[in-house]
Amino acid sequence: MATHLLIVDPQNDFCDIAGATLPVKGADADMHRLAAFVRRCGDRLDAITVTLDSHSPVHVAHPSWWQDANGASPPAFTAITAHDVENGRWRTRDPARQASSLAYVRDLERGGRYVLVIWPEHCLVGSWGHNIHGALKAELDAWSRKHLRPVDIVIKGLNPNTEHYSAVKAEVPDPADPDTGVNRRFVDSVAAADRLLVAGEALSHCVAATVRDLEEEVPGLAKRATLLTDASCPVGGFEQLGRDFVGALTAKGMSCATTEDVAP
Repeated sequence: MATHLLIVDPQNDFCDIAGATLPVKGADADMHRLAAFVRRCGDRLDAITVTLDSHSPVHVAHPSWWQDANGASPPAFTAITAHDVENGRWRTRDPARQASSLAYVRDLERGGRYVLVIWPEHCLVGSWGHNIHGALKAELDAWSRKHLRPVDIVIKGLNPNTEHYSAVKAEVPDPADPDTGVNRRFVDSVAAADRLLVAGEALSHCVAATVRDLEEEVPGLAKRATLLTDASCPVGGFEQLGRDFVGALTAKGMSCATTEDVAP
């Protein structure tokens, strides 16, 4: 039976450690538990995939994209609705992006999963914050050397015009950018497993969106999936999104276990 470990965005910027720009409470401990799991159970893992949130400073969900009537950028964690953009409460700092950004916020809300939230700049490509948590990275490298298999790395989020919580596709795919559409290679790789173990950050957003989209692309995949509950935490203030995700996917057959209790 082939077992595939999927680790969503195990990056420094999401861990509650010094220097992180978007720390998730409990994520550092999550990564240490996950590293121990890979060290202990790696011989029974047939494949490992790691997704990496990857941004530039200029992004629709970063402060520099938007300004108010006084030219001030929105504080981190500000929610911007289509109504806010329509009535001029927030407008794009680059006037050329105003119409497309309004269309984006409208499309995002129509999707029904998220509204636009302004995040601190995070996971900037080439930065320390973009890197995989050190303890986990060491164990992934050791697993790769021992089993002579690379850890599959999936990059997401490079398009500045849309959020890309899910490793499957962007929240609002850009027709001009195929990298924001369904990542068929990633989906097919994960779907080939008899058992899928899921961990990473954050439970409320990127983990939830990725697993929801995988189930949408491969109906029934949830029945082969196990969420490692002690290796994933929600963003503070968004705990209900995490609970909603777990409830919805366990109803479709996803199981839950800790890294200590799961048997790959």
